[in-house]
Amino acid sequence: MQQEVLDALKKRRSIRKYKAEQVSEELLQKVLEAGTYAPTAMGRQDPVMVVVQDPALREKLSQMNRAVMGGSSDPYYGAPTVILVLAEGSHPNYVQDCSLVMGNLMNAAYAAGLGSCWINREKEMFDSPEGKELLKEWGLPETFRGVGACILGYPDEELPEAKARKADYVIRK
Repeated sequence: MQQEVLDALKKRRSIRKYKAEQVSEELLQKVLEAGTYAPTAMGRQDPVMVVVQDPALREKLSQMNRAVMGGSSDPYYGAPTVILVLAEGSHPNYVQDCSLVMGNLMNAAYAAGLGSCWINREKEMFDSPEGKELLKEWGLPETFRGVGACILGYPDEELPEAKARKADYVIRK
C-alpha cells in the first residue's frame, strides 16, 4: 500500500466550520468522480448523487433536516455544497452501497484539500411528503431513500487531531 494513501485515510477528519466560498468546479468534479468509483453490490451502481449548490435549495434541505433533528442550528455547518446520496430503497444493499459512496466522497474531499462531513437524517427527509416531492422534481422515483449527505467546502478551522484508536478495534482469532 502506498504510504500517502494510508496517511490520507488516517488524517481525514469531519469538518464543522466552512468558508462561504463555493467549491471550485474542478475540485467538485474530482470528488464526484471518486464517488462514482465506489464499490457497489454486484456492480449495479445503484446510488445517485444529487449536488446542491443553490442557496435557496440548500436552505430548504437544511430546514428539512432541522425538522427531523429538532434543532435550530444549520445541520450542514455552513458548507456551501451538499451532496445527497440516495438509492432505490427496494434494493437490498442500498445502505451499504450509498455508505461506500459517502466514504469515497469524504476521502476524495480530503485529498482535494476540501473539508467534508457525513450528515444524517436524509432517510427521514426523503421519506417525508416534502422529500418525495423533491425526488419527483429531480426525476427520481419516490421509492428512493436517502442515506446521507456529504457536505463540502473549504475548511474554516484546523483539522482536529485523531482520537486514539481503541485497543480492541481488531480481534484476531
